[in-house]
Amino acid sequence: MGVMVIVAYRPKPGCAEELEALVREHVPCLRTLGLVTDRPAQAMRGLDGIIVEVFEWKDGAIEEAHTSARVVDLWERFAAVCEYVPLRELPEAEKMFAEFRSLEFPLETHVPTPLQA
Repeated sequence: MGVMVIVAYRPKPGCAEELEALVREHVPCLRTLGLVTDRPAQAMRGLDGIIVEVFEWKDGAIEEAHTSARVVDLWERFAAVCEYVPLRELPEAEKMFAEFRSLEFPLETHVPTPLQA
């Protein structure tokens, strides 16, 4: 069984499109490296432009990701275009049923796993 994570990204000024592209790349990259489960990832946008991403790490994969040059590079690109936001700071978190808008691009594209490549 994996570990579900929810992460929120606030785009830096002028970086919303670049952040969306990185979110589109994120889980497929992790999946290619065998770090996340096959559970479909979700990404959505809050009213203030914050992007929320939900996905599932495989057991032990979070630690492994920190040793992957490819993942570290991707995370550095995230840091250049966004700030990470605690979920409690999202305006939607004040509501009993937080509502978000789905992002309008497919998160899941088939990326071969190491065994399929």
